[in-house]
Amino acid sequence: MLSEAVFYDTMRQGLWVAVITSVPILTAALVAGVSVGLFQALTSVQEMTLTFVPKMIAIVAVFWLSMSFMTQSLVSFFQDHLMPLIIGG
Repeated sequence: MLSEAVFYDTMRQGLWVAVITSVPILTAALVAGVSVGLFQALTSVQEMTLTFVPKMIAIVAVFWLSMSFMTQSLVSFFQDHLMPLIIGG
């Protein structure tokens, strides 16, 4: 049975891995959203679909570029932290 300290430490590490793997995508969405919003403010174009397409393109591009990093981080967390707990070590 897991002690509370081990459980909370594992949860903390899992949340940290989730934050680290989501930062590239969230940053791309933020940059794309701010740049499109600035473009809309400068040109007075208020089209709702104009913000959606550039964000999706940026998110897909960054996801494709950082997929190996995300996979490596998740597999490392699983192998180093969760597998020993599942096995009982």
